[in-house]
Parts: sequence; C-alpha cells; structure tokens
Amino acid sequence: MTPDHSALRTARLLLARPTEHDRAFHTAVHSDPRLYTHAPHVLGTPETNAQFFAAILDHWATHGFGYWVARDLESGMPRGWVGVQQRDGYLNLYYRFVTEAQGQGLAREAARAAVLMAAEWCPDRPVRALVKDHNTASVRTAEAAGLVRTGEQLALADDRPDESPSSVFEAPTLERVEVIDDTTRQDLLDLWRSVNDSGGAVGFLPGASVERVSAALAVHEEQMASGDAVAGALRLPDATLVGWAWWVRSTNPLLHHGRWLYRVMVDPARQGSGLGLVLMAGMHRLAREDGVELLQLSVRSGSGASQFYARCGYVEVGRIPGAIRVGPGDDRDDVTMARRVDGGPLRPHGGS
Repeated sequence: MTPDHSALRTARLLLARPTEHDRAFHTAVHSDPRLYTHAPHVLGTPETNAQFFAAILDHWATHGFGYWVARDLESGMPRGWVGVQQRDGYLNLYYRFVTEAQGQGLAREAARAAVLMAAEWCPDRPVRALVKDHNTASVRTAEAAGLVRTGEQLALADDRPDESPSSVFEAPTLERVEVIDDTTRQDLLDLWRSVNDSGGAVGFLPGASVERVSAALAVHEEQMASGDAVAGALRLPDATLVGWAWWVRSTNPLLHHGRWLYRVMVDPARQGSGLGLVLMAGMHRLAREDGVELLQLSVRSGSGASQFYARCGYVEVGRIPGAIRVGPGDDRDDVTMARRVDGGPLRPHGGS
C-alpha cells in the first residue's frame, strides 16, 4: 500500500501538502525579517521565494512527501512550514513558524512528526538539520525532535565569506537485528539494566541481577534463531545504542498475521527527546516489511505507558484488574493494547 503523507495531524496542528493557494503565506513567512534575525542576508526575495515554493511543489509531485504547511487544528490558520526533503544522501529537516506562533512548542511538535514519518517510511536516508549555533531556538527545536550533534560542520551555499559553517544534527536510526553479536549483546544488557533500574517496565523490578536479565535475553535470542522474533536497535549517528524492542510471533499459525511487542526501552538519560516515538515508528516499519497486519502489546497500569502507546496509535482492547503485583499492597492492571499496522480502525468479528 502506498502511504498518503498529504495530511498529518498532531496534537495541535494539521500538516498539509501545500497547494497554489498557499503561495501567499509562503511568501509572507519567507519575507518576514523577524524570522531571519540570525541570518538577515538570506531573507527571501520575490525571485528566491518563487523558486523555493516551486521546489516544494515539485518535491511533493516527485516523491509523495515534503514540506507541509502547518495549520492550527482548530482555526485552520496557517502557522508555519515544516517537513523533510531529499538532499544528497540525507533528508533535510526544515521548520519555520510565524513569530506569533513561536514560544508555544509548535515547531517542536511539528518537527517530531516529520522525523517520525521519515523513520517509518524513509529508512534509506538519515534525517539531518543544518543549524547555525547562534540560532539557539533552532538548535533547541532540532534537539527536541530527537536529533543530536554529529560533530560535523558544513558550509552552506548562501553563507557569507566570513560566516561560520552550520552544525549537523542527525536523527537516530532503527536497524533490523536478527542475530545479536557480542558487542551488541553487552550494550543491550547495559541498556536493559539501566532502563530497569530507573523504573522502566521491562520485565523486572529495579535491582535485577545481570544473570536474570541475561537469562531473559537468551529466551529472546532463541525466538530470533527460530524465526519467531526480530529486534529493532535504535542507534545514534555514532552507533551508540539508545533504544531496543522486539516483535515476537506466536507459535500458533492462526495468529501469524500479528506480532506482540516486548521490552521497549530507551536510554533513561535521553528521555524527553522523542526517541521512544522514533523507536516505535521504526518498529512499525519492520512489522510492515514482514507483512504483519496486527500489533499487540501489554502494559502495566500506573506506569504512564498507556498514554505513550496511545500517541503511537494503540487503543486499549482488554484489562485484567490487579493481575500484576509490583509489591505488597501494590497491585496493577495488566492492560492489552492493539493497533493495525496500516493505522486503520480495529473491527471486531461481525462488526461493520
């Protein structure tokens, strides 16, 4: 199925494929000197604005994705531009919002949506943002969208001779793992114990020994060896492991069109930067590549995980009250959530 990226909703925005009707707003944004205080010399002109807008439309026509116009979800008013476009070997993350919309986290919200779309649908190219260090607001937006500094700097075509180059920020990428090598195994055990000891619901209470975690890992490796499990490893540009999860197939052939999600973990030191959402977007891609249709997972009530997975498109389909005993007098519900890989509605048997 060919995805339709022409309209995407976030909590507060509608990200829409631009049309000729959006030309005036594009011109207004890219001709506003208040939005170019960090680089007044690249303020748009009638000629450059026309070329830029034409390039946006052409990219959509050629690739089926690109820069969206971001509209307020309630009023429909345009607030800015955001999205990714192909460059030489990478996807360029772009965001520019009107002055009146700044300071509300809208650029961060929209940029995260663009990164997630790319993680699920455009895995062949990393997402990058080229940002001047003195443009601190743009740096914060890139980092809030999950991108990290690579240490690389690049000069841009419109830089002045005396201008410093732009820093390269890059999003983590998710890779398929079918066999775990020794280095990855040690990195995974370190990540798993770190998540566990910080209170993450990944199978153990804080303080579990490395032997217990290793035993659980060995079970998953057996599933991988038999072809009943595949893992996703989320890595930074320098290959540091910062996230992990497994899709596991039931041994019952009647259930082979579905997968269960296990052990979703993200480096606790990097919580809040959207890496969990990037991990899930990549995991959805892996499931779709394997022809999977239905995704299921189980979470512990009171952990906050239900809200996170709801943001990833999952809905609660069952609950066993008090099934999980965390400690004396602390019983939690075992909550089952599900979603379709294609994002469509779950329909019960016999339902319309």
